[in-house]
Amino acid sequence: MNIADCYRLLGLKTEATLNDVKASYRRLARQYHPDANPENPQAHEKFIQLHQAYKLILETVPPSPPEPAEETPKKEPVPTQTPKTKVTRKPPNFQQNPNLTDIEKQLKQQSYLQLQQYLKSKKFPRAIALVEGLAQRIPQDAEIKQWQAITYQRWGRQLIEDRQIEKARIYLKKALRTDPHNRNLWSEVERDFRKLERIF
Repeated sequence: MNIADCYRLLGLKTEATLNDVKASYRRLARQYHPDANPENPQAHEKFIQLHQAYKLILETVPPSPPEPAEETPKKEPVPTQTPKTKVTRKPPNFQQNPNLTDIEKQLKQQSYLQLQQYLKSKKFPRAIALVEGLAQRIPQDAEIKQWQAITYQRWGRQLIEDRQIEKARIYLKKALRTDPHNRNLWSEVERDFRKLERIF
């Protein structure tokens, strides 16, 4: 798939802005998401293609330069202040998977960072769409399966808070099916099911 195909798949012209790309991807991903089309394999395939096209555009097209800020008068530093130390975060430590290509490793790393942002801001449907697309793109990676299961469990827990009991059960069970050998996940899901029982 070349970059022009990616734009066409998203219903855009090649001169579209990154904001246009993101908006079109979000709209189409909601439309073709497997949860919204459980009995339509063509929608599922389209969803995967959309995700791959979106990622390829993000990897290929440089971000647009920021708007120039208005000039403000510079303040002289106060000599009594101690300089602030810059806090740098260590990059995430991924499991080494020799079967992944360099592009897949880069896609995995970028997706992980995006997934963390979605989970932190409680954008669970977006997190699920991202991790499911990644699991389809790199099905042989066990670590991605863990992320997928954890995302289902976190969404299930939020659904309990929102009193959407049946939907919460579905996602908690999906979490266990996705990563059945993860003991930490099992204990978290057990806690969630106990919370469900207390609600009734």
